[in-house]
Amino acid sequence: MPSVTGTACLAKREESRGSAPDLPCYALPSAMSQKPPARPHVLLIDDDASLREVMSFHLQEEGYEPDVAPDGEQGLKRFDPAIHPVVVTDLKMPRVSGMDVLRGIKRRSPDTLVIVITAFGDLSTAIDAMKAGAFDFLPKPCDRDHFKLTVRKAMEHASLRAQVRELHGKLDSAGKELIFRSPLMQKVIAVADRVARSEGTVLILGESGTGKELLARRIHRNSDRHAAPFVAINCAAIPRDLLESELFGHVRGAFTGATRDRKGRFEQAHGGTLFLDEIADVPLDLQPSLLRVLQERVVQPVGKDTTVAVDVRVVAATNRDLRKAVDTGAFREDLYFRLAVIPIDLPALRERREDIAPLVDHFLARHGADRKLVASEALMRRLEAHEWRGNVRELENFCQRMALLAEDDLLGEEWAPASEVQPSGASSRAAIQLPPEGISLVDLERDVIVRALEMNHYNQSQTAKFLRIPRHILLYRIEKFQIPLKERS
Repeated sequence: MPSVTGTACLAKREESRGSAPDLPCYALPSAMSQKPPARPHVLLIDDDASLREVMSFHLQEEGYEPDVAPDGEQGLKRFDPAIHPVVVTDLKMPRVSGMDVLRGIKRRSPDTLVIVITAFGDLSTAIDAMKAGAFDFLPKPCDRDHFKLTVRKAMEHASLRAQVRELHGKLDSAGKELIFRSPLMQKVIAVADRVARSEGTVLILGESGTGKELLARRIHRNSDRHAAPFVAINCAAIPRDLLESELFGHVRGAFTGATRDRKGRFEQAHGGTLFLDEIADVPLDLQPSLLRVLQERVVQPVGKDTTVAVDVRVVAATNRDLRKAVDTGAFREDLYFRLAVIPIDLPALRERREDIAPLVDHFLARHGADRKLVASEALMRRLEAHEWRGNVRELENFCQRMALLAEDDLLGEEWAPASEVQPSGASSRAAIQLPPEGISLVDLERDVIVRALEMNHYNQSQTAKFLRIPRHILLYRIEKFQIPLKERS
């Protein structure tokens, strides 16, 4: 069982029963193992061997790990956005100049900070470098303290950028954590946490609304890529003629409306994780391009002749049977095997009913503002018996509706309409005889409301409670069906 990071949230409901809860409800913990902090790497590019040695020594004095390259060509080959937040490069080098290095690095990783070294007095070149995106420039020969201070400032700036990206990622999923108590979900999460540190492609299988994207975000947060972007795309929500550009990017003029270069989702997720939701909906003719990216780690933007290297961990998800799609020819078998390196089955909510109570408490707390909304035991039994075909998403919508409409903090059984939630073993179908010639649902609903009003002597509050709907919903139905209200007897 995972460690506890949540707090008991059934207290008020348990007060009505006069007993302590058997099990607290948990928010899933972050399962990242602690590793000793690594020394930050700095890529140092200069064709002067003696100067490289001196600057390497200065970097080591500051606690950095210098990675050196003797020229611009070797420097671009050694550059890795995942481990080089800061690059120091000379501007005047043979073959590949420092300006070419600067442009190449900024093209691959815009967030990487580049410090350029230029000969004393060559101010115009330094200005050009700053315009091209350099963080700062240093005159040659470099003053020891000035060099250390500039690198330190760049590293602090890079660290702040990484923290901002991480905070944005947390804000994107704020309040949207996986909540569980069932042994079944404990096993699923244990697998996800175990594979998070790997680079294997993950395929999450599960019905709509089970929390596949939340699981993908958890895998990203627990991975070594957690400081880099998490980018999600719903493949089913984008038209075929736009999906290729969304995934791989395009250049200006590639098609009508392409007024500027645009990076695709793979490039946007460089160094991080790309979540491909509804992967089964990727068109068959686009699947070879996707397979190529997964195999060769390069993308070719639409309208561009050359490829761009990408470093991305892919997590895909679908609510469909991909094996069946492969058998029918709707999905490539080689792409399936490439995606399903680590398959994870996310169970439906009806298969883990132990999670309904903590989920209800979590959603009521989220949507209830400062109120202490609690579902009664009677209501909870009704909720736990429901099938929840829309899974956790449907349950959250239901709880949000209760939180918005409830007048009392303790939510009773009247909040579980028979049309939405059926108690276990109940059979509402036997209560209404359906004639073979058909029936008008509108007339039936109006007749039920009229009979309920008559039974409750036209007391609207009692009638709403009898029909298990909020009072304002009853008033809306009365006005909709133009039902005349009689005096109470």
